[in-house]
Amino acid sequence: MAWNEPGNNNNDPWGNRNRNSGGKNDGPPDLDEIIRKFAGKFLGGGGGSSGGSRSGGGGSSASFVIGVVVLVLALLYFVKGIGIVNEQERAVVLRFGEFKEARGPGFRWNPPFLDKVFTVNVTQVRTWSTKEQMLTKDLNIVDIKLSVQFSIDSARDFVLNTKNPEQSLQQASFSALRHVVGSTVMHEVLTEGRSRIAVEVEERLQSYLDMYTTGINVQKVNIEETNPPKEVQWAFDDVIKAREDEERYKNEAQAYANDVIPRARGRAQRMVEEANGYRDQVTARAEGEAERFTALLAEYRKAPAVTRERLYLDTMQEVLSNASKVLVDVEGGNNMMYLPLDKLMEGNNRAAARRNTTTVASPADLDELAARVAERLQLENSSSNNLRRREGR
Repeated sequence: MAWNEPGNNNNDPWGNRNRNSGGKNDGPPDLDEIIRKFAGKFLGGGGGSSGGSRSGGGGSSASFVIGVVVLVLALLYFVKGIGIVNEQERAVVLRFGEFKEARGPGFRWNPPFLDKVFTVNVTQVRTWSTKEQMLTKDLNIVDIKLSVQFSIDSARDFVLNTKNPEQSLQQASFSALRHVVGSTVMHEVLTEGRSRIAVEVEERLQSYLDMYTTGINVQKVNIEETNPPKEVQWAFDDVIKAREDEERYKNEAQAYANDVIPRARGRAQRMVEEANGYRDQVTARAEGEAERFTALLAEYRKAPAVTRERLYLDTMQEVLSNASKVLVDVEGGNNMMYLPLDKLMEGNNRAAARRNTTTVASPADLDELAARVAERLQLENSSSNNLRRREGR
């Protein structure tokens, strides 16, 4: 049977009767009354019909609970503010949004909801890389792959001065790279100029970051790749092959020059030495002849006839010693005899060769042979003259 049906005595499910019957509080309790009772129980207030002793016990329990809650909240508040900064980190502390301090490694405590702490790793080397197309000084396009290694130099500047420091680093890298590549010709970008470009980009990038006060320190800038566009790669391959052939031909020419030039210099030096030797020889011979002539002049003045005869004989001996023919003029006769000494010596050489001898006639031997022949001819001529005189008688 429902509680509000006829005959149920108007009892509610909470055991209260209708307030209108007999002046009793038979209806559901009022919400305000429930709140007042709850407050009186935990805050030490009166409980309506409750007694005084009961009210005093409730106030003591409420104070204990409040103390425990406050203690727990304070402990949680203290624990929440505890933090540790590692050796490789730095902490930037803001209080009510304003910079308060920058802390190094160690234990820290900051009041929560008042301080805001940013922890930054300042020893980690970070790397950012990109690949872009750049326009060179001679209006050519190249593909460049760039990598930047950087670290945090100032935690305060990195956190507070720039909204997005790494994005600022990227934009500054683009600007520095385009500036350096735009002032360099394509040949240097693709070949030996890469190291110089990397150094210039690093210096310019660091100056940009210092001007922006980002707190970033650039460790190293590397130009990893530099290539022409793929559409014209074949043309550049031909150019590279032509340059390699050029270098090869230069090396071959240099090797040939290194072989020929020393030889030519050696021959030239030898000719110079021979000329100097010949000059010294001629000079010494001329000086000797001059001295000999001076000495001979003194002797000539003492005995002109004898000296003249001696000069004539020496000259004739010098001339005839090199001649291969001898003419003999017999005194008192009309005939002049011709002796082919070269033929005679040739026959003697053949005979000596047949005898397997290696003897060679010297000029002295020729002179002796000519003297013997002349002496024999004179004897024969004198005997023939004596015979003619006898027949004439």
